[in-house]
Amino acid sequence: MVFDFFRPVEQEIIDFTEHLSFNAIGKSIILHTENHFPDLAEIKIALIGVLDNRGFDQNSKITIHNIRKSFYSLFPGNWNFKIADLGDIPMGQSQRDTHYVLKNAVSYLLHQKIIPVVIGGSQDLTYAMYRGYDDLGQTVNCVSVDSKFDVNRQHEFGANSFLTQMIMQEPSNLFNFSVLGYQTYFSSQDEIELLENMHFDIYRLGEISSDIKIAEPIMRDADIVSFDMTSVQSSSSGNFDVFSPNGFDGKEACVLSRYAGISDRVSSFGIFNHFGTERESGLISQIIWYFIEGFQYRTNEYPIVNTEELLKYIVPLEDVELIFYHSVHTQKWWIEVPYGMQFKGVTYDFSLLPCSREDYECAINSEIPERWWKAQKKSLS
Repeated sequence: MVFDFFRPVEQEIIDFTEHLSFNAIGKSIILHTENHFPDLAEIKIALIGVLDNRGFDQNSKITIHNIRKSFYSLFPGNWNFKIADLGDIPMGQSQRDTHYVLKNAVSYLLHQKIIPVVIGGSQDLTYAMYRGYDDLGQTVNCVSVDSKFDVNRQHEFGANSFLTQMIMQEPSNLFNFSVLGYQTYFSSQDEIELLENMHFDIYRLGEISSDIKIAEPIMRDADIVSFDMTSVQSSSSGNFDVFSPNGFDGKEACVLSRYAGISDRVSSFGIFNHFGTERESGLISQIIWYFIEGFQYRTNEYPIVNTEELLKYIVPLEDVELIFYHSVHTQKWWIEVPYGMQFKGVTYDFSLLPCSREDYECAINSEIPERWWKAQKKSLS
């Protein structure tokens, strides 16, 4: 069975829930205990702990004990769906063993239309999540909230090299990869040029912090969102083991998480590269909370087949005609990209690329939006 290797939630945590307020999350979340594994039939979101930190720090052991206590103590929003905590995947004999168990669990949950929220562990676990999409018959878009690009070729399963594996290992289902919040002094020019030449979307920390709404269309086009906690400044994250003087603050981290949750396309979410300390647990639990809060307000606009419900704007330029769509209901924007995209076995003649109103205003000022150019180049490569 897929979940045979999972350990139940610790008895100490179960006892802890007994003393929580009646309305706390810990009173309603369905737990994997020694005597009971959750019935997944009505579950929409499933938490998975992965106790393997070898890709980030070979000498440290990871625990999500404090994260659970902090998250369970929070109060839910107006959530009308069930959440389960499936317990923990223990450290395998090798990193490959851990990846195998996580891959199979993610694949199973995706087929059941359940969103896995993976609490690692090191960020190389993103690769295992990606491999969980192998038999879905679709291309995959991944967003990494990160201060670096993670394309080091020297470590097969390191937290600083998982993107290399996603690009190079077969089967290759990766269509787009986006990095939100990279810091240039952590990134070589060779790495920057590599990602730009692959037409991936990369945004510096300053770009996102100055206008965080830039991130919303990027999240709206993602299947996997991987959140590296070292992208958050230490004064907000509480991680002083790996000190980060710069990075996103706590509010920005939660906004990004909510964008991921509200995206109709995001089907898995992971939080990595932390030590699970009590200091860090408050923000991590709130990042999870905001992802779930966003999920509550999804509007089921993906994949869009019927464009008749949207306002259509045609912008004729000198060499190309750009077609935009606008939802009056959600105020979201899309731009039409004329290439076939496969989703759940169906190939569409064109795809609607999430964009912003600023992209539309850019077009009416005779400038072609950069994301449209990149999408076009990927379709021709």
